[in-house]
Amino acid sequence: MNAQPMENNDLFGQAILDYQLGNYTEDLKTETSISEEDDLPLPYLFRNYNEMPPIEQKALQVAYGSVLDVGCGAGSHTLYLQNERSLTITAIDLSAKSIETCKLRGVHHAFVQDVMTLKEVKFDTILLLMNGAGMCGRLKKIAAFLSHLKTLLNPGGQILLDSSDIIYMFDEDEDGSHWIPTDHDYYGEVDYIVRYKGMEEPAFDWMYIDYNTLQNAAIANGFECELLLEGEHYDYLARLTHQE
Repeated sequence: MNAQPMENNDLFGQAILDYQLGNYTEDLKTETSISEEDDLPLPYLFRNYNEMPPIEQKALQVAYGSVLDVGCGAGSHTLYLQNERSLTITAIDLSAKSIETCKLRGVHHAFVQDVMTLKEVKFDTILLLMNGAGMCGRLKKIAAFLSHLKTLLNPGGQILLDSSDIIYMFDEDEDGSHWIPTDHDYYGEVDYIVRYKGMEEPAFDWMYIDYNTLQNAAIANGFECELLLEGEHYDYLARLTHQE
């Protein structure tokens, strides 16, 4: 596939906005350093609560207080908490077109914002759904990532995040061990590529983190870590809490 490079790195947002504006002609295509190209159907990003997987439903059930939805995308989680649970929720994303879509869909508080530069504001719940923990990119960055998120939490606040253990994607030896390439420090680290309508973004760092590794990182950074729900395909929902 000969895709043209995308300069502004917002293909994801462009696809979301196209769908919102009725210009849906094709789906996003994603590829990683360990998986072949696959379609990401745009209607899935606009799903309602009943169409969400149990892990996301559980996260929305246990969210409380003032909420920050990090990497909100099309705003589906935000809209449920805002409209169905009447919570005060702020949606942020690096994608300007995603935020434009959120506003068109009726999200009250949506902003183009990097969570790592967010300061002087605190929340009771921080949502990192659809593998939101992966946005820190590499395992060596997770300490700084969690440390910053801690500054955004009210006392007794919680971080709700989901991810997956992708060890199953690697070949297994007869002794039960897995053959893992050595080009990354941690097997959950991948290079992620997005394509849309003949355009392609440069690969960016992404990460899937298994629960034990997350738990160790959380404890090392002053959090308690609780496994709330396990999915059907190596995925899980975790809650991180921090007491002042």
